[in-house]
Amino acid sequence: MKRRQFLQTSSLSIGVPMMLNGMGLNTISKSKLFNNLNFENDKVLVLINLVGGNDGLATIIPMDSFDTLANHRPNIYLPENSLLDIGDGMALHGSLNGIQALYEDAKVNIIHDVGYPEQNRSHFRSSDIWTSGSPSNEEWTSGWLGRYFDLNVPGFPDGYPNAEYPDPIAITLGAMVSPTCQGLITNFSMAVNDPFEATDLASGGDNYIPSNYYGDELSFLRTAVEQTNQYSEIIVDAANAGVNTVVYPETDLGEQLKNIALMISGGLSTKVYIANIGGFDTHADQVEDGSTTTGWHANLMQELGDAMKAFQDDIQAQGLGDRVVGMTFSEFGRQIKSNDSLGTDHGNAAPLIVFGDCVNPGFMGDVTPIGPDVEVQEGVPYQFDFRDVYGSMLMDWFEVEESTIQSLLYADFTYMPILSPCTTGVNPIKDKPADGLALNCYPNPASEYVNVSFQCAAEQVSAVLLDMQGRVVRSLFDRSLSAGAHDFNYSLDGISPGAYMLTLKTASGKQMSKKLIKL
Repeated sequence: MKRRQFLQTSSLSIGVPMMLNGMGLNTISKSKLFNNLNFENDKVLVLINLVGGNDGLATIIPMDSFDTLANHRPNIYLPENSLLDIGDGMALHGSLNGIQALYEDAKVNIIHDVGYPEQNRSHFRSSDIWTSGSPSNEEWTSGWLGRYFDLNVPGFPDGYPNAEYPDPIAITLGAMVSPTCQGLITNFSMAVNDPFEATDLASGGDNYIPSNYYGDELSFLRTAVEQTNQYSEIIVDAANAGVNTVVYPETDLGEQLKNIALMISGGLSTKVYIANIGGFDTHADQVEDGSTTTGWHANLMQELGDAMKAFQDDIQAQGLGDRVVGMTFSEFGRQIKSNDSLGTDHGNAAPLIVFGDCVNPGFMGDVTPIGPDVEVQEGVPYQFDFRDVYGSMLMDWFEVEESTIQSLLYADFTYMPILSPCTTGVNPIKDKPADGLALNCYPNPASEYVNVSFQCAAEQVSAVLLDMQGRVVRSLFDRSLSAGAHDFNYSLDGISPGAYMLTLKTASGKQMSKKLIKL
């Protein structure tokens, strides 16, 4: 069995070393990017892959264009009285009761029309683009999360698990590891079907390993097996220690999210979980003939919404809401016009849903306008580059510096305020040395005023408010201060709503910034 086959088909597997494009880990080990990352927070990201290309226009319906959309989709359009109105010119598919409840509870951020330039409508190629974070005209062999892990988990998989990293770095629910977590020399994700039945793999004992190609392959597999077996025990222990506080729907996605909640509550420090729900390639029978509110897509919407609602309720009930955020993604949307088979063909952009306690609730972007004149095979144009979504999640959730995001994804990264700071009760300036520098600002998001709290040495200190392009919006102060803690209150009158960076600088060259959201 070849290495790739072994890794992708093991019921409980980890990535093992490989060389990609002749580049080893030591190529990036000297990078200054190592200095710009925070891998030690306790945040967890849960990705839900809608495999096949979800029909965004049957998920989030633009009500101002309802009539024209119905004309373009005469055999599949959803009756207006079947939709779930959420305001702002939007309605949800009638089966998305779970997401409606989360939206009304301010636990959802809907991002309209996420995609990329020069859309590739091939499942395989577009999935590669979404999981790698590459431009559409380039083929990258690493995943967007894999590159992030490369910079934070030195030497993996050799010597793992260890005292500093005792748990799996990432876990994919199912039989195959996620390409999102493919690093330069290894995949950081494990494939887990059932956390309660992680059976040890036969290691082959301590038999002699010859010094040849066969020996290299055997050693490779033994390393993978040994690490898999160590992690299997850890996962089983966490699953047994974890709890669920709600009843999950008896669906495939419901079971996946139920197990993710168990592993999180059971104490795993795993950073990323990936769940998958397939069936979204709805060329035919997207709806039932004569009953457009039922059918294949309606069933998928029900499964998605109910599972997401149960998971969020579970996480919140366990007091884990400020640690966990979820996000959906799909390789593309569907075309505006329906086809003659009660379905839709491959399109372009589609909405992306972020959910959890720490989202900026509501929506981002403009509701998709659908005009009366639509070309055959025309798709919804993108408003937001998916890499901006990825980068903003890394920036806000895992505290990655913007310069690092530009290196991991693309130079033209544009920040999006998808998330809001969650109150954790941690004092960011507690126990800092008197000659150090610390900064906090609250409330955040803020509307009328902001408190700026910081600690500094005895020296000249200045504070400015910058927009996300680095331009000075307002100078807050520039004065000589004594050593110790300081707290000032500033009005935000005249500051437009949006995202800003509050930057503190000292005469000795120290600098610290915090992102501030103005409502």
